[in-house]
Amino acid sequence: MSIAQKKSFLLPLICISFFINSCSENPVTGRKQLVLMSTEQEIALGQETDPQIIAQYGLYEDKNLQEFITKKGNEMATISHRPELKYEFKIVDSDIINAFAVPGGYVYFTRGIMAHFNNEAEFAGVLGHEIGHIAARHSVEQQRNAILGQLGLLAGMIIAPDLAKFGHEASQGLSLLFLKFGRDAERESDELGVEYASKIGYDAKEMASFFKTLERISAKENQMLPDFLSTHPNPGDRYVVVGKLAKEWKEKLASNQLKINRNSYLKKIDGLIYGPDPRQGFQEANMFYHPVLKFQFPTPAKWNFQNTPQMVQMAPEDGGALLSMQLAEEKELQNAVDNFIDKNQLNIVTTTETNINNLPTITVSGKQQQENQDEIQILSYFIKYQNQVYVITGIASAANFNNYKSTFINTMTGFKPLSQPDKLNKKAERIRIKTVSQNVSLQQALKAFKVAANRLEEHAILNGMELTDKVEKGRLIKVIQ
Repeated sequence: MSIAQKKSFLLPLICISFFINSCSENPVTGRKQLVLMSTEQEIALGQETDPQIIAQYGLYEDKNLQEFITKKGNEMATISHRPELKYEFKIVDSDIINAFAVPGGYVYFTRGIMAHFNNEAEFAGVLGHEIGHIAARHSVEQQRNAILGQLGLLAGMIIAPDLAKFGHEASQGLSLLFLKFGRDAERESDELGVEYASKIGYDAKEMASFFKTLERISAKENQMLPDFLSTHPNPGDRYVVVGKLAKEWKEKLASNQLKINRNSYLKKIDGLIYGPDPRQGFQEANMFYHPVLKFQFPTPAKWNFQNTPQMVQMAPEDGGALLSMQLAEEKELQNAVDNFIDKNQLNIVTTTETNINNLPTITVSGKQQQENQDEIQILSYFIKYQNQVYVITGIASAANFNNYKSTFINTMTGFKPLSQPDKLNKKAERIRIKTVSQNVSLQQALKAFKVAANRLEEHAILNGMELTDKVEKGRLIKVIQ
């Protein structure tokens, strides 16, 4: 056998040995599975990812609600298949209706989904579902699939693939947030959610009822559903399956005292911010306003819009361009410009000192060659305002840049101080818990609390009810004020 033949013979053996050594027993199924990450690495990944998530969304500060999810989370983690992990449960400051988990024991709920739960049992079912993803190591499986498939993991930015490399590459941890679980993983987490919720004393059929709420939200607002619903094409079938599982666990536990705890939960979310929080900035009639930082700028009509604590991003439907605004780390204009050029390895075309609405500004025009992709062109305005440097950047392929240039410039030159009192003093809507005074329909009760006609259906979904449902005197309901 030649040396070359020996090498070709040994390589498969090395690979087989690697995969055997990378197999471990799944904590839920007990079956051997191929993973490329140890438990220690999984925990480290969660620790790395957590601050990125907090930076992306921000934490929602509500001491009582935080204490509640931590208590229930720890109680459920104890009876899960991986009680040895150190779990953390957090509420992030986003009105998106979602819950998600990352490896190592980190579970997140948005304030948007907390607003739409109508009892503790619904929350417990979704909590169990997310802990189930961690217990069954679904995110680790996704990471394995991504590596074996040689996927490029980039942050979930609203830009076209050929522009993606301009954005800072996300760490491996944050990238996992944007990988959807398959049907088998979601089905397994449904089963675990029912099991875990039942074992800590909750009626898991309420988890199935919450799927109906999510389905109605999606139908009404054409919203993207959370991963734990969107990977299933038939939520109706899922409702039936989860309901059946809940019944089986109730019989298995021989308990007729499983909790729902509607009123106690509603009282916990009284005063919860509902929808976008104006303090974080808000979009209105193709203008973006930030009442805390006191600035405004125009936004392109019919472009997708995303506002996070780190960055405002806008993109057309076809994804052919990206327009973003963020604060520079540097406090001086030239330092911010120099760092931006160096970090992004730009080939500079022009730099110009100017003033935008009496604010000192440096404009930078440049190009960046993408590996195995078309060259992209960048235009950035660095604007000094209130001892901060704001960076507004427009990106498109060099071939298409001129198609978007006037749109970029319109936003950039429209940046100016905000002084309108009605924008500066805009208040967030909040959920208020009201007591129904007599036996009426939900619609009649909502009208009695002066809910506008065009928001009646929204309130019905928020309450997990139909407008025609009867509500008894003394019943608590949610009203947005």
